[in-house]
Order: sequence, then C-alpha cells, then structure tokens
Amino acid sequence: MSIREKLIERFLQRPKDFTYLELQALLKGFGYHEISKGQTSGSRVGFIQQENHHIILLHKPHPGNELKRYQIDLITEEVRKQEFIP
Repeated sequence: MSIREKLIERFLQRPKDFTYLELQALLKGFGYHEISKGQTSGSRVGFIQQENHHIILLHKPHPGNELKRYQIDLITEEVRKQEFIP
C-alpha cells in the first residue's frame, strides 16, 4: 500500500489527530493547490482543484494543528462529490 493510499485510508477513518499538513498532502494528491484568501482573510484558506476549478474553503486550525471533526466531514463530502474517493 502506498503512502498516498495509507493517507486516504487514515483520513476516511475520521481520526481526531488528522493534521493540517496531512490535509495539504492529501488534497495535493487530488490535484488541489492552496490559496490564501488575502491579507484580511485571517486563517481562511481555499484549495482549488486544477482541472475543474473546484474550491474547498476552510479555516486553518489554531492554536493547534489538528482538524476538527466537522472539517474532516466537510472535506470528505467535497472530495466524494468530485469522485476522488468512493
């Protein structure tokens, strides 16, 4: 099993300690790149998929680096809509 497959499997298990760095790696594997929403956006970031220009918006977790459960659920729903995961 590849590192990417292990990361997808871990993400789908909805762990409480899934980090923002892991999310960046996961979405990069699906062809997304991160954009900052501007100087006044605070912790708000977007991930845009290169081919179809699909956007996922969320806030960077702070003060820690772990994603909240609702963020994992939102991202799971979005990547399933794009058929990147079953």
